[in-house]
This record gives sequence, structure tokens and C-alpha cells, in this order.
Amino acid sequence: MDAQVLAHITQAKASRQAVAVVTDLADGGQAVMDEHEAASHALCEHILPRFKSGKSGVVDVAGAEHFIQMHIPSPRLVIIGAVHITQALAPIAKACNFEVMIVDPRTAFATPERFERFNLHAEWPQDIVETLALDPFTALVAVTHDPKIDDTPLQAALEAGCFYVGALGSRKTHAKRLDRLTALGLSEDKLNRISAPIGLNIGAANPPEIAVAIMAQMIETLRVA
Repeated sequence: MDAQVLAHITQAKASRQAVAVVTDLADGGQAVMDEHEAASHALCEHILPRFKSGKSGVVDVAGAEHFIQMHIPSPRLVIIGAVHITQALAPIAKACNFEVMIVDPRTAFATPERFERFNLHAEWPQDIVETLALDPFTALVAVTHDPKIDDTPLQAALEAGCFYVGALGSRKTHAKRLDRLTALGLSEDKLNRISAPIGLNIGAANPPEIAVAIMAQMIETLRVA
């Protein structure tokens, strides 16, 4: 691999940016590009969908073969609230190769005994918002039902362009949430990105089932939507 291409990939990984490396299999020529740059490439229709799927592969266009190799940051999940749903959701997310962070200032909930295998922060989200490292390859789920805990990270996730932002609560609860976030200056377009009621509508009736519904919706958003 060309040294400049390798340096570009290394830099992209360090900044959690997705890039594609397109190699002409006839002459070995390589080009590395982010999603914006890929949109104007001659093979854009073959490259762009791979920023969602993350799959590499060979494409044949007019008899010319190219290998498209994807370098996608590993997905992350930030869960606001160390509740029963979180106890089910965190292991499922970890099994799906998500890096998991759990934040809850309520020390009665955020205990090492309940979440011994996870990155746990018993702190107010607004105090560690930079530590959350929110980005387009991060999902944020707010499940405390407490505006004092949920609202700040929800705002931060929408402003950071997180690929999935979900919040637990009824439609009435969400309507009040939207009013509060609107008052904070968030646009309607951004607010429409919040998945609420949270998760796919599969009739989930208990915390483990709700966790499955949330995980399925996150994967759908990451790979398909």
C-alpha cells in the first residue's frame, strides 16, 4: 500500500472518520476518499452504499476491476441511565461489537456490581460531555425519564450528528421533551431525528425485549436507513 494512502488511513482512524480506498486492479493505482469525496468519484454508486454497510469488495465496471476497501470506525453506544433496560442493552450491544459507555449520576443505579464489564461513569452528563466523544458513528440512548439527566446529552448528540438518538418515554413525555429542546435552540429537522417512542415497534413488553427493539433499530439506522 502506498505510504501516503496508509498515512491517510491512519489519520482517518485516529479521528474516527470513515474512508474508502479504491484500488485499480489493473495498474495498482490507489485513491483514498471520505464520503463527501466519494460522491464525486466515477464509481460513486458503488462506493457510497459501502459507507453504510462497511463491506469491502471488487466491482467490475466496463471490464475494469476495482477493489473497494472500507475503513469504518467501530460503532459506539452511549447509554444515559443505568436502569434495567441498560442491564439488558449493554451486553447485546457489546455482542454486536459496539463500544459501550454508561452514564448516570445516580450512584444507587450506577454501581460497578451492576455494570462490572462496562465503561461506567457515575457523573452528570453535562459535566463530562466532552468525554462522551459523540460523533457520526456513535449512538446515544437516553432512558432515565429525568430531563435533568437526559436533555443535555440528547442536545449534544443531535448537534454532533450521532447516527442514532433515542429517548425512552410516551408520546406525551416526548412532546414535552421537544418543547424543552426547542427552547434550547434545536431545529425541527434535528429534533425529528430522535427515535421516540424508542426502538422498533415489536410489541416489547419488558426491559430485555425493549433492549432488543432498541438494538435492532440502531443497527437498521446504521446499516440501512
